[in-house]
Amino acid sequence: MDTNPAFNRCVSFIKCQFSTAGEKKEPCQKQQIKPVITITRQTGSGGNTLANKLSEYLQQKVPTHCSWAVFDQNIVESVLEEHNLPKEMAKYMPEDKRSLINDMIEELFGLHPSSWELVKKTAETILHLAQAGNVIIVGRAANVITSMMPTAFHVRLVGSFEVRVNRIVSLGKMSHKEAEQYVRKEDEARINYLRHYFNRDPNDPLLYHLIINTDKISPEEAAIVVGDAVIRHFNLLNHKKSEEPILTPAIS
Repeated sequence: MDTNPAFNRCVSFIKCQFSTAGEKKEPCQKQQIKPVITITRQTGSGGNTLANKLSEYLQQKVPTHCSWAVFDQNIVESVLEEHNLPKEMAKYMPEDKRSLINDMIEELFGLHPSSWELVKKTAETILHLAQAGNVIIVGRAANVITSMMPTAFHVRLVGSFEVRVNRIVSLGKMSHKEAEQYVRKEDEARINYLRHYFNRDPNDPLLYHLIINTDKISPEEAAIVVGDAVIRHFNLLNHKKSEEPILTPAIS
């Protein structure tokens, strides 16, 4: 049995939000405002930590029968499943701009779908998740893909290079030198991905509702900051109250 809390929340989310025709939907379907929160991050700034802490915080502050689900690395699996692609395709879906020449050759000879086609399928899956709501999506240009949705709230995490490197080193899987190379490579890959496929610069502050420096505010603290901002922005608590029956006092 899988005891991963994030996995269990995703399963609960999918069962609640995507129940098929004829099935009884959960009570959370009555909630009209179901936001999507996107998190764009510099490498090592704590995006995954923020996402998981944020889902727990929102579930606690605005309880519903539907859990908030986090989609980060697992969004690749969601894309493959939704579009009936083999799992082997995952290695062709890095969050990076792939060589245009390689892409053309691979598409020409039918080796696998071109990176443009995979990005398109990823965007479709992100939109489906976003339309369902009560979901937090990390990376994959989700902020640009959902930019026209009134229920979307966009967050960016930044931090100094050295602090982000040290955060990677603290995971115990890389030396300091390896972590420096990793952070530089991943930062460049994420910038290239957004610029190449969506003609956007992730460092543009106008793409976001909130930009948080995790040198100053830890990812755990940021979860509270973002959660409270989302609750206020969408008036979630008052909206919940407004759905309750209004009792008028008897006039004697």
